Amino acid sequence: MKNKPLLALTMLSVALNSCTDHFPQEPQTPVAFKEVASIDLGGTAASEISAYDPASRRLFTVNNESAAKVDVMDLSAFPVVSKLQSIDISSLGGVANSVAVSDGKLAIALEATNKQANGSVIVINTATLATIKQVTVGALPDMVTFSPDGKYIVTANEGEPNADYTVDPEGSVSIINVNENYSVKTLSFGSFASSYNQLAADGFRVFGPGASFAQDIEPEYVAISGDSKKAFVTLQENNGIAELDLTSGTILKLHPLGTKDISKLVNAMDASDKDSKVALATWPVRSFYLPDAIAPFSVNGSDYLITANEGDAREYTAFDEQKRVSALKLDATAFPDAVNLQKPENLGRLRVTSTRGDIDNDGDYDVLYGFGGRGFSIFNAASGQLVFDSGSMLEQEAIQAGIYDDDRSDDKGVEPEGVTIGMIDNKPVAFIALERVDAVAAYDLSNPMAPKFLQMIKTGDAPEGVLYIAPAKSPNGKGVLVTSNEGDGTVKFYQI
Repeated sequence: MKNKPLLALTMLSVALNSCTDHFPQEPQTPVAFKEVASIDLGGTAASEISAYDPASRRLFTVNNESAAKVDVMDLSAFPVVSKLQSIDISSLGGVANSVAVSDGKLAIALEATNKQANGSVIVINTATLATIKQVTVGALPDMVTFSPDGKYIVTANEGEPNADYTVDPEGSVSIINVNENYSVKTLSFGSFASSYNQLAADGFRVFGPGASFAQDIEPEYVAISGDSKKAFVTLQENNGIAELDLTSGTILKLHPLGTKDISKLVNAMDASDKDSKVALATWPVRSFYLPDAIAPFSVNGSDYLITANEGDAREYTAFDEQKRVSALKLDATAFPDAVNLQKPENLGRLRVTSTRGDIDNDGDYDVLYGFGGRGFSIFNAASGQLVFDSGSMLEQEAIQAGIYDDDRSDDKGVEPEGVTIGMIDNKPVAFIALERVDAVAAYDLSNPMAPKFLQMIKTGDAPEGVLYIAPAKSPNGKGVLVTSNEGDGTVKFYQI
């Protein structure tokens, strides 16, 4: 497939607007979130994930700048935000990775001091900060959440290997039943190993050196259905979503996510950080979606899932799957213009995986597989069917807002990482955290097949967590958007 010529930004914008409805000139349902409060919790890694307790009007934020702790903020006089005494959990294990709140209970996902050992969930009373329970879960619990009815606590246990890839624990999902004295069931994925060939044909990845199927699975993030019966777990490095039945405690399905075709105009991207310009173009690349966060929402009685397709490569001392296109031997038939294609100002700087692409096993690459969808996707929760992908919408909006970082063009672009849903004027609105442009993009999801861009909201440095507090639970009766910004250690608050 021969590379198509670069398109000037203005020409691309016109072309995209003429052939799709992806880039309306004016938002259909304008919102105007403005920063109303901010608090500085320290430096890098001092603000990662936050959870809010409406009863105590407290916000809990993971802070791993220097020690394992969760910072506690009083929002009772909001927009005045006061920092209270932190919850020190350094004696209980390694670092905290995630927090969630339900019915006066704070759940903290804590990895073990030995990262490859089983981690735990600590449950704390949000008012007294007394520990209620500590429950052992799988290795490296990376995300924790409550079911809407408060009955279950679910963790995505990533199970990452050590740096030299000699110890690789199984990835797993733990289901804690709050009503049954916090009994726990931890599920791994070995039973799906026999299905791998079909899964791989549809874009699922299992590729760690010497790893079994179960060891290679790396759960990242959990979304739970509104009826609290199902969980949907992103398997980021594997490029899939697992569907679980919480009532029976079983894994029902693995949904491979396929790839995004960058040769299509709607998916055009800037592939070079060395071309001295921002220019979206089509390229002979297929990119794995590799989603991080996932969130559920409903429209007209139908359930959907939205994913932030960040992209993530395996990068360890003993194994790094990433290669620059310029460093690969490209098949002459598949890439007749290889010399020009591999120039740094074209595709040469793009990072792709070395683990796939040599289709005929002759030592050269017939297909180039990149990392991340650089956007968001919407799926029908019942069928798993993709109903919408944002194409290059997020990057287009970042460019138009003047915040696009060309230094990230070769490496996942705007890097969508977090996503949450808020109901505004009875409409589901998605807030998508864009780590590499320090912003949150808001979209109206009233029509899941055609989301409408609403606003680009500037945040602190590298928003890691994004949270929406509904008016009924808000400290001042108005909806609040909260961003936890990992790069500068701030928590910022926004209201319409």
